[in-house]
Amino acid sequence: MKKVGIIMGSDSDLPVVEKSMFALDELDVPYEVHVFSAHRTPAEARDFAENAADRGFGVIIAAAGKAAHLAGVIASCTTLPVIGIPIKSSTMDGLDSLLSTVQMPSGIPVATVAIDGAKNAAILAAQILALGDDSLTQRLKQQRSDAAAEVLKKNKRVEEEYNH
Repeated sequence: MKKVGIIMGSDSDLPVVEKSMFALDELDVPYEVHVFSAHRTPAEARDFAENAADRGFGVIIAAAGKAAHLAGVIASCTTLPVIGIPIKSSTMDGLDSLLSTVQMPSGIPVATVAIDGAKNAAILAAQILALGDDSLTQRLKQQRSDAAAEVLKKNKRVEEEYNH
């Protein structure tokens, strides 16, 4: 199975990015995690992106806050799918990160999840990898089924408590 590359612009993004790792662990999807900055370590970010396919990656998740150019820089250096996670920042509550991540020029797409949407980034990465992996597809279906069962369990509890 191809692995997911998870890159964050700063280790301060780790509390959010860990949610991607937990979600990929639940689905038994391999990944590697790195800290590369689009602005402070552009050569390392570029090298990672340019060589990611040859190193066995199938999707890259890039998380960054404020002037969140990391996902775009990564996407400009690879044809692998890139999923951006805009990280909530102290200045504009993550709106700056969201706009920096989602507003890409034509020809350099970045799939963008919600601000701090690390779990959805991981699930989307797994769905992309599942296009060529029936076993992963089944794990994703089971995860959805389990989530539906959990909601119905909560619904039953609420109905029993509040409906007379």
